[in-house]
Amino acid sequence: MRGIRYFLYATWAVVCLPMISAAVGGTRETLRFDSSWRFLKGDVAGAQGAEFDDREWRAVDLPHDWSIEDLPPVAEGSGKSRVVSGPFDSEAPGGINTGFTVGGAGWYRKHFKAPQAWRGRTIAIQFDGVYMNSDVWINGQHLGNHPYGYTPFEYDLSKHLRFGEEENVLAVQVKNLGVNSRWYSGSGIYRHVWLKLTAPIRIARWSPAITTPKAEPVGASVSVRTRIDNEADQPADLSLKTSILDAQGKAVASTEASGRALDFDQTLHVGRPRLWSPESPYLYTAVSELRRSGRTIDRTETRFGIRSLRFDPERGFFLNGQRVRLKGGCVHDNNGALGAAAYDRAEERRVELLKAAGFNIVRGHNAPSPAFLEACDRLGLMVLEEAFDTWHDGKLPDDYHLYFKEWWQRDLGAMIERDRNHPSVILWSLGNPMAERGTPQGAQTAREMAAFVRSLDPTRPITANLHRGNDAQALDGLYAALDIAGYGYARDRYVEDHQRLPKRLILATESSVRDSYDYWMKVVDLDYLIGNFVWTALDYMGEASLGWMSYGHKASEVFPWSVAWSGDLDINGFRRPQSYYRDVLWNHGTRLSAYVHRPSPSFERPGNSPWGWDDVTPSWTWPGHEGKPLQVDVYSAFERVRLTLNGRDLGLKPTSRETQFKASWQVPYEPGALTAIGYDGHAETARWELRTAGAPAALKLTADRSTIQADGQDLSYITVEVVDAKGVRHPAAEMLVRFSVEGEGTLAAVGSSRPNSIESFQQPRRTTYEGRCLAILKSSGKPGRIRLVARAEGLEHGAVEVSTLKEAP
Repeated sequence: MRGIRYFLYATWAVVCLPMISAAVGGTRETLRFDSSWRFLKGDVAGAQGAEFDDREWRAVDLPHDWSIEDLPPVAEGSGKSRVVSGPFDSEAPGGINTGFTVGGAGWYRKHFKAPQAWRGRTIAIQFDGVYMNSDVWINGQHLGNHPYGYTPFEYDLSKHLRFGEEENVLAVQVKNLGVNSRWYSGSGIYRHVWLKLTAPIRIARWSPAITTPKAEPVGASVSVRTRIDNEADQPADLSLKTSILDAQGKAVASTEASGRALDFDQTLHVGRPRLWSPESPYLYTAVSELRRSGRTIDRTETRFGIRSLRFDPERGFFLNGQRVRLKGGCVHDNNGALGAAAYDRAEERRVELLKAAGFNIVRGHNAPSPAFLEACDRLGLMVLEEAFDTWHDGKLPDDYHLYFKEWWQRDLGAMIERDRNHPSVILWSLGNPMAERGTPQGAQTAREMAAFVRSLDPTRPITANLHRGNDAQALDGLYAALDIAGYGYARDRYVEDHQRLPKRLILATESSVRDSYDYWMKVVDLDYLIGNFVWTALDYMGEASLGWMSYGHKASEVFPWSVAWSGDLDINGFRRPQSYYRDVLWNHGTRLSAYVHRPSPSFERPGNSPWGWDDVTPSWTWPGHEGKPLQVDVYSAFERVRLTLNGRDLGLKPTSRETQFKASWQVPYEPGALTAIGYDGHAETARWELRTAGAPAALKLTADRSTIQADGQDLSYITVEVVDAKGVRHPAAEMLVRFSVEGEGTLAAVGSSRPNSIESFQQPRRTTYEGRCLAILKSSGKPGRIRLVARAEGLEHGAVEVSTLKEAP
């Protein structure tokens, strides 16, 4: 074990020391500190000490989520009713809330050396997110505690480091204890960790703050406020040069200011700017250069977008002067088979999938990862960013309410200051229906929080998601503290409340899937209703069976469900029928599709949840049902739809608001091709075909990216399909697939879309659901190729190769 550690140190020195040397000669350096940690699940005395022996601990790289990992076998005598499989435990404390996964306590330790060249610099460790309640030590010295699992934090290591050849030890204890989350949160250091080296006089963390008071096609004014940290013994004469670069790196504006001030306010003018929008997510870069005596002592680069926001209570939301209806979906910090681990590519892929499904904005219950927001900026997805699920009064015994009074200002401040330069973020939310809503205490808390937010960022409006169930006027005090009233599941209140308070701007911050038509038509018809967020856009673990059985069931009735099953996209990112119906409502993408009601329910108990959808599937493969009628639903944005079976006309039906853009037929089953044809006037405009699949014959593997970076972090998602001899996916095939990997990569995770599977996410095998499953490859640190082979009994095997490069593909 000691030899492995020395090898890791040597590798670290070869890779990192050249960067460190450059940093010393230049300004600041930020090093990703994710590799070569040691991990122990559980608690142990003395693990914070520098001399503690951790040689038998498991080696892990970050991001890391231990709750997605396989649990050890159940000890004998633990009870016949208890079931443990993969990461799932039928008696998990979080139960339905966390999808029967387990939290607990864990320790992380990292050994590293600090070169003598680091002396005299400020050296900080930054954590993007640890779930939850973490304590950090350096060389046995306690640096602090951070309870909240979703906000960033950092500590200064400078005074406690040993420089030269002596080893330093960073220790982190994580305590995800009790019942503290209403959904799957994951456990551990699940986001990146960074080591930051700066001069004693430097540009402050999360600085500068950039706004665009004027953003018009003919010209824009860019306000840049930069705060300086001075840890030197005395004030210093400084100058700050700020330049704005376009996407090609060309300077389009520049200004410079001098003095001893610790705050610089600068305004720059950009002629004929490219305005940021979901359709054209153009980004600029602000380069800040801090100089002393003519020498650059710090330099930062900040991405931002030039865009204008206007929220009009009579006419709605305007982005860059154009009316935009917010097509929103709610999301959680969940990457399916990877759990909560926030790999950059996993976060980027979520944004790609959401954009492709037609969403132009998303809302979560907490601050997302930096990688997610950076992808939203780059790809063009707006964000309503929310701070908390609870305030003073808790929803669960061990949730954030235990820390709210002491920590809310620090956590909210960290979220706002970190994320206020993201053009994708257009709204701040103070919370998700808080237990004290409708009370004087709730209104007072909202006023205090809103005032604090405006002191940090006065450019974005403030909202909160408040559920139905309250007397409408009881919420007026809390709503008065907000800029936009967030209505959850309250479409019956829009018109009446607008008549009572015509200056109130309303946003449907949460709505049920089953009522998608009614909610969206309200947005279309009511100008003061600026948009709607469906629960949910992308499926997630936790709140198990919400979209099938709804709430109110005992854990014993729900297990082995682990997934909510309410998403437009399933847990793997595959689109579900309700997503294609939303295409029709939004006039987006595939505006015609056809589905068959299953002859028997997909799962036990009726699927009648308001967060669910009809039990339909895009399949025309029903052996054993020949001659029996099956209900076929067609979703259509066109005036009329014709359905044919093997070329025979089954009739022409209208699709419009009067039919909720749906048409239905009863069709006696026979194998072949079922085709829906959409017409506007007499012209055929679209077709959708369902074709009967033959017997399963082979496995087909498709990579979402055939080239990835050889950085030990990048991912390629492989869709594995069971297909017939003609390459048609068999929509009912459930077969165990076994995987093997060769080359410069590993199998990071496997998953299927079955919401009540308790298979492992980390073993090299997975059972298909609806004829497919997913495998996720992760690169090593070396360039080369990764070959994934999939095998299933009785089928021709499938294979795919992915290249890994040192340079970005």
